Amino acid sequence: MKHFKKIESKFLFSLLIMSVWSIIAVGQTTAKISKHIPEIEKWIQKQFAKGKTPPFSFICDGKPSAEFIRQWDYSQQKIESEEADVIKYLFTYYNPTNELKVECTVKGYPSYQAAEWVLNFTNKGTSNSPTLEQVKVVDLAMQYASKGEFKLHYADGNHISKYDFHPRSVTLTTGETKQMSPQGGRSSEGDYLPFFNIESPAGQGVILGVGWSGTWYADVCAQDNRTISMASGMKTMKLYLRPQETIRTPSISLMFWENIDRMAGHNKFRRFVLAHKSRKINGKFAEYPLSSGFNYRDPAPCTEYSCLTADYAIAMVKRYIQFGLKPEVFWLDAGWNTDAADFEHGKTWANTAGNWTVDTLRFPKGLRPVADEIHKVGAKFMVWFEPERVIRGTQWAVEHPDWMLDIPEHNNDTYLLFDLGNPEACHWMSKYIGDMLEENSIDYYRQDFNMQPDIYWAANDEPGRTGMKEIRHIEGLYYFWDYLLSRFPNLLIDNCASGGRRIDWETIGRSAPLWRSDCYHYDDPDGYQCHTYGLNFFLPLHGTGSLQTDPYSFRSSVSTALIYNWKITDKNASVYEMQRCLKEFHEIRPYYYEDYYPLTGTEDMTRDNIWLAYQMHRPSDDSGIIVAFRRTASKDKKITVRLSGVDPEKYYTVTDMDSRQSKIYQGKELTSQLPLFLEKPHSSLLLKYKVTNEKPNKE
Repeated sequence: MKHFKKIESKFLFSLLIMSVWSIIAVGQTTAKISKHIPEIEKWIQKQFAKGKTPPFSFICDGKPSAEFIRQWDYSQQKIESEEADVIKYLFTYYNPTNELKVECTVKGYPSYQAAEWVLNFTNKGTSNSPTLEQVKVVDLAMQYASKGEFKLHYADGNHISKYDFHPRSVTLTTGETKQMSPQGGRSSEGDYLPFFNIESPAGQGVILGVGWSGTWYADVCAQDNRTISMASGMKTMKLYLRPQETIRTPSISLMFWENIDRMAGHNKFRRFVLAHKSRKINGKFAEYPLSSGFNYRDPAPCTEYSCLTADYAIAMVKRYIQFGLKPEVFWLDAGWNTDAADFEHGKTWANTAGNWTVDTLRFPKGLRPVADEIHKVGAKFMVWFEPERVIRGTQWAVEHPDWMLDIPEHNNDTYLLFDLGNPEACHWMSKYIGDMLEENSIDYYRQDFNMQPDIYWAANDEPGRTGMKEIRHIEGLYYFWDYLLSRFPNLLIDNCASGGRRIDWETIGRSAPLWRSDCYHYDDPDGYQCHTYGLNFFLPLHGTGSLQTDPYSFRSSVSTALIYNWKITDKNASVYEMQRCLKEFHEIRPYYYEDYYPLTGTEDMTRDNIWLAYQMHRPSDDSGIIVAFRRTASKDKKITVRLSGVDPEKYYTVTDMDSRQSKIYQGKELTSQLPLFLEKPHSSLLLKYKVTNEKPNKE
């Protein structure tokens, strides 16, 4: 099926965001709105009103929905929302002739001028439905008052490279569609993270988020110098529904913003994510942890934690406490499962996935004794699993062959895909993993996924039902995670899929990527800087590892979350340096939850002859930090940057966190030219600023 055709306008609208927007639908005249941002509830009601073409579309039995959906039975229901500052509606479209029903659940977020929705298709009849295809969960255009160029700001997905999450900006060519989708069946693998900031010539814009942890697509097109259109949905779908069968689609979010600086939109979106798409525990924001392991990575031929024992793990917990290096979470990664330690027969954690029992030779009483020691010192316990990828011959493959998706022509491959789309299998796995968490007193759950599932889905689709296996698998994944989060109200989920390859609007509400780029030169600080710089445009919650304690390396890894894998048994390591790093992390971590500003552009950030610098600003108290790196081949000892967010009329004390020397600047100086100086290459700068009542000495 081809999605990538020039998008025709199904529905034209524009909004007033602090100024005048015109709302236009095909055949309608312009309606003016002025002075105030439209109430999001009224906007939702207008866009999904009876007799109007809604901002989604599909083809049914070969006919575009725009030709018939206004003649279908229609109902609107306001639903009580359990979330504060959220409104919720259910819009239903029903064809009594073929008994196909479309339900659109819409949420509105008044404080953020944002809306999201998801579709559910149900065949209420007694025979198979007509074929559904080209389901565009969003299919609309926005027309602005000003003429000019449209810019699309986005980020790379995950390649397992220095380019992961690299920021990108393109000026859209009128009439040419920018086509975007991931690779391999994981939502952020390849060239695109599924979050896009569309900047209009009017100094206004919209951020589009796609919620689908499989293969989505998004098309964006500047139709003319005032109009931008967008369409998004699941890339591969052409199917019929059996009687009484229901499917869900990807979800879509739109957040509107207005400012001459597009970073205002990015920062508004970051706040939106923290407020409404992050894990809450007991009604409060759940902070993802500062973690450590158990002297990560054993020597060859052992891998990861495949040779770890209970006694050694407990000893490491005590050693971390002895040195004053207590993390919030002790993180047990891959290798604890049965057979993973059998290196003499070529076994590792990677080729024993499917043996989801604890290795009783190394952990005679399971993982609970390790958990008990961790809880005794006041920390949490997180454990790695990878339940979807199953190796032939392992326990799950042998005991439940009917729950495995295989590719017949690939029967020599070692991988099978656990069929989360099978309700019996999904329910069984959910309880099985849940019971393991409970029996071993595991606080946080880390899920990995080191395979590309799209070829397994395609190989197992029934004729006439293209895309159904993918739909059912993604539905099953969400069911599984929601089950765990419901059963364990204090649980956090670390979302890993060979690193950050499964990041999207749906997963960020349930999890966070605490190891955002897997197996990429585990200790390349320049790469870590790039990942932080790019991902921060859209997401405030993410983390990575730190293997070295020198300031350049450590600061390259800092974000809202962090795992430190310092070898505390290495005689060349310094406990004092480790303690210094942790003190610094706790001091600057709060800044990463608020506003972000890149200071050194968005060109190729992977080069080793540049400076890279960014600012984290806290509007909550008008303070912030500047983090800067002079890379190895950079010949420039000094660069000049311009800060954002500060008040030009106020005065600020700027302190070098290494030398502890301070200088007072007026805000207008910081926003015009703040010099950054580093004498040596491969060095870093950390500055902290705050408002002061003092003024600089005129001498």
